[in-house]
Amino acid sequence: MILLFDIGNTHTHLGLADGKRVLKNTDIPTRTWFDGTAAALVKKFAGAKKVRGAVVCSVVPRATPFVRKWVAQPVAPGAAEVRLIELTPKSLRGVGIDYPKPNSIGPDRLANAVAAKFHFGAPVIVVDFGTAVTFDVVDAQGNYVGGVIAPGLAAMTDYLHEKTALLPKIKIREIKTAIGKSTESAMLIGAVHGYRGLVRELISELKRELRVKKLPVVATGGYAKLIAARLPEISAVEPKLTLEGLRLVWVNQTPK
Repeated sequence: MILLFDIGNTHTHLGLADGKRVLKNTDIPTRTWFDGTAAALVKKFAGAKKVRGAVVCSVVPRATPFVRKWVAQPVAPGAAEVRLIELTPKSLRGVGIDYPKPNSIGPDRLANAVAAKFHFGAPVIVVDFGTAVTFDVVDAQGNYVGGVIAPGLAAMTDYLHEKTALLPKIKIREIKTAIGKSTESAMLIGAVHGYRGLVRELISELKRELRVKKLPVVATGGYAKLIAARLPEISAVEPKLTLEGLRLVWVNQTPK
């Protein structure tokens, strides 16, 4: 079995995979790496499965050493050492890179690109609805060529609440009307409908840049299902896309 670690700003997404698919997944707070409780949570998640390898992508560099430490611990007396792959442009397999400063690309974005190309072909766009929303582009030659970064949906609405005296903190959900009859509904319209407009326009611009009329657009991340529900431009919602990309990185580096 292979352990997968996708360390984000808020949550660390854990996956357990074999050579063919991600078998199960869960989330733990990223802060638990720093308060000493993450190791027990990972051990509980892995259970009695025999782990022979691990792949990590992290946008929180100070959390990565804790993963290295966990992986280095012997699982049992005489057990084989667990092999760790840290996803970087150098360890990347499955897509090329055509980008001026490869080391500045978030490794989770590279994992998304690997999975999207493998399952949907190239060119392809990935939209990841995390703390920030990222758009990542793989061109017709199968190379990661760049993308777009915009404020995340929750970050945007939380900012309104924190920076104004009268706007409440809201729980983001679907809203059908386009005219708000309360402060909360008005904020939901701005957030959900407005965010769909942002996504639609950026996809349109990316298609124009790539000089294609149609191409797969794959959504992942916390609000992917909500935003994609009324956006026909999005071809598929894949909640485990990043973990699948990490699994494929392992497969592509492991002799058959």
